[in-house]
Amino acid sequence: MARKRRDGYTVEPFPKMRRFAIDAGRLGRGRHIVHGLLELDVTDARRHIREHKIETGETLSFTAFVVACLAQAVDANKEVHAYLNLWNQLVIFDDVNVNVMIEAPLAFGNSHSDGTESGGKRVPIPHIIKAANRRTFREIHDEIRATQAKPAGSTELEFMRWFLLLPWFVRRFFYWIVAKNPHLMRDYTSSVLVTAVGMFGKGGGWGIPVANFGLVVTLGGIAEKPGVVDGRVEVREYLDVTLSFDHDVIDGAPAARFARQFSELVESGYGLGKSDDLHL
Repeated sequence: MARKRRDGYTVEPFPKMRRFAIDAGRLGRGRHIVHGLLELDVTDARRHIREHKIETGETLSFTAFVVACLAQAVDANKEVHAYLNLWNQLVIFDDVNVNVMIEAPLAFGNSHSDGTESGGKRVPIPHIIKAANRRTFREIHDEIRATQAKPAGSTELEFMRWFLLLPWFVRRFFYWIVAKNPHLMRDYTSSVLVTAVGMFGKGGGWGIPVANFGLVVTLGGIAEKPGVVDGRVEVREYLDVTLSFDHDVIDGAPAARFARQFSELVESGYGLGKSDDLHL
């Protein structure tokens, strides 16, 4: 159904991808979520990204940088990506899979032959970075850029093309089966999600998600503020981050240890230094 222009307003088709967001909201209401608000100094990381842009003309993915830091922090505190199975046992995998939401110029059900959406709109699509804790920043960056360039070839998108056509009660039953089978769940999703609500504007601010994953990292805005470095005050760039934990699965102590290590990795610019894989 195409957009229809009427007297004083327009009528547009409801994107099928929004059904996924509605499903997430319905399922998230049943979780007991604890939120933590962080303010991370990303001055050094963003400086490395800008310098790389000047030297090579390439824009490095900030999301890939966050995923690389996140995967290492989860790897060191594996309790935060545990799955609860049907027998109330915690299943903890060695590999850390991270689900990222990638915005791409793609319609869902109303696309042209080249995969672009009518009207030039962009939609978020899920993509799972497999074993992110065993991969370099460059590998994660390349995978995200490849998915952005050709979203129509995404395995996750191909699955959702037919899955979201099913009635809600069928989808709900599928979610329940998958959620109770950790090995099956890892084939379709992950217990860790990275999403961004403030990366497309200016100024700080936190996002509070309706979390439907064991661990959700929501990237908010970036603001310039005074900070203390080596005993002197200077202008720094701070990223607002919300960490959302499913308290049914994750206790406060491992959550706090994870948050501390994640903060240290981000603020140190993990994976972006001249001496590591960035320039290989």
